[in-house]
Amino acid sequence: MYKANVTITLRASILDPQGKAMQHALHDLGHDSVTQVRAGKHIEMLIDADSSAEAETVATNACEQLLANSVMEDFSIEVLELESASAA
Repeated sequence: MYKANVTITLRASILDPQGKAMQHALHDLGHDSVTQVRAGKHIEMLIDADSSAEAETVATNACEQLLANSVMEDFSIEVLELESASAA
C-alpha cells in the first residue's frame, strides 16, 4: 500500500487572485516580509500497488485525467510506502 501526496498549483504565468488576497491579508497582519503567496491544492490518495513506480503512475494518470487542469496547473507527486492501511 502506498500513499501519494499530490500538490497542485497554478502555473507561474497564471494570475492567482486567492494567493494575492492572502498576501494582502498577511501584510495587514504585519507580515511585511512575505513577498508572494501562491495558493494550491493538496490531495492524498491511498493506492494499492505492487511498487512505488506503479503507485506513482496511478497518481500521475489521476492528475492528468481529472485532478489537475493541464492548461493552468502543474502538479508534483510524493509517493510513500505504508506498512499498513491503518498507518495512513
